[in-house]
Order: sequence, then structure tokens, then C-alpha cells
Amino acid sequence: MKLYTINTGHFKLDGGAMFGVVPKSIWNKLNPADENNMCSWALRCLLIEDGNRLILVDNGIGEKQDAKFFSHYYLHGNDTLDKSLEKHGFHRNDITDVFLTHLHFDHCGGSIIRDGEKLIPAFSNATFWSNEQHWKWATHANDREKASFLKENILPILESGQLKFTTTHKDDFPASITSREVFGHTDAMMLPQIQYKGRTIVFMADLLPSVAHIPIPYVMAYDMFPLTTLNEKKSFLKEAVENDYVLYFEHDPTNECCTLQLTEKGIKVKDTFKLEEL
Repeated sequence: MKLYTINTGHFKLDGGAMFGVVPKSIWNKLNPADENNMCSWALRCLLIEDGNRLILVDNGIGEKQDAKFFSHYYLHGNDTLDKSLEKHGFHRNDITDVFLTHLHFDHCGGSIIRDGEKLIPAFSNATFWSNEQHWKWATHANDREKASFLKENILPILESGQLKFTTTHKDDFPASITSREVFGHTDAMMLPQIQYKGRTIVFMADLLPSVAHIPIPYVMAYDMFPLTTLNEKKSFLKEAVENDYVLYFEHDPTNECCTLQLTEKGIKVKDTFKLEEL
């Protein structure tokens, strides 16, 4: 097995929303905001090469939205999905599986592209993986969250016939991934867990968007159930320290991975490093 970091660019989100109840005087030291109170965040995905399976975990915002949409999120940087795949010798048509942690636009927007007037899968040879509970949640979205669940990112996956659910198609699901579900950020978000070079790597998605979110109270205002997130973080961080997990961050603007340690002041970062350094 080989793992590859797939960078698809950076975007900006409101710093206050990203850090919830934490005062700006504190979080601004962690990820300084611009004049509009916006902080830069990564759109970092993961590629798993395992035998004849090439599995992409999440795929960024994509390129099909209009200029007005992109103006809210200030996409920047030179990285793209295709450039990152090419760097490692791959093409999007090589992808056999697309694992979607959840269906917010910044995690699944690259799933679908425009072909003239049609919306079609960007990965023509891939199976797209979600779970039934989250799919129902996303396609019957509540008023608070529906702006993150864009039908043009989601419904064409179903219409293509390339969608499978982890629960009903267990036998087809990639054996190299253990999927763990969490429920605070959005209902039934999946975190892939992979055994690699003798280590356990957990793709953190939006349970822990960045190293800066490791302190327990640092919970995003975007989370649907913040107290659930808080309890999920407590439980996961304890497990991660005890088992020396490697945490892989989707949104941290500088840190790809970290390990943790227990200190007198609680659980803190031990080391930060790039995935390729493992």
C-alpha cells in the first residue's frame, strides 16, 4: 500500500465561524485573519493505492460553480486535483473508489463536472461511497445546513449509478479502510482509518479540521451538534494518545499530520510532519 497527499488548493472561511466560542484574541494567533476576518484553509485530500484499488478520500470544492459562488470563498494557490494526481503519476480516470467523508461542498464538490449542459461524475470509472444515514440527511437538508449541501454535487452521483453505501455494499467496500462514524459536525460523517507502515492513520475530515482545533472547546460554529462534537473529540483524542495514532488533516493550512501526547495541561501536539515522512 502507498498513501499520497492530494492538495486541491486553499480557500477562506470566517475565522469566528471556524473557532466557535473561542475569542478572536486567541484564535487569531493560531491562524491569522485577513482584513475581512477570513482565514486560509487547505483542501487536502488523500489517495490510497492498494493493489488494484486507487481510492480518493474527498475531492475538494471542484471547478463547476459560478463566479459569485467562488467569490465567497477566495480560492487561492496553484494546487489542483488534476495537478496533484499527475504529480504522483495518476489520472482521475484511474480512480476506482471515491470515499466521501460527508457531502458538504468543500469535501465533495470535485465529484461532479460540467459536460456542456450535463452534470456528470468527474471520476468515470469510480464507485462513490457514502452511507445511507448521511445521504438521507444531506438530501433532506435542514434550513441551517442546506447551503452546504448543493444538489448539483450530490444528485448526479446517484443518477450516474456509481453510488454505493458502506452498509449495504460491505463486500465491495475497500478492505484497506475502516470507516468510523461521528455525529457532531453533521449526521453520520465518516472518518477513514488506515493501517500503514505499522501505524494507524485517521483522516480527520471536520471532526478536527486542523491542529488548532485539538483543544476540546475549539468547536466550529458550523457544527450541527457542538456538544456531540465536544464529546466525540474527548473520546477520540484519548484513544489517539493511547494508540499513538497519526492524525491527517484536511483543512490545516500548514500541517498535514500530527501525533499527540498527554501532558499536565491535557492532550497536546507531539510532532507535526508530512505524510511522506512516515
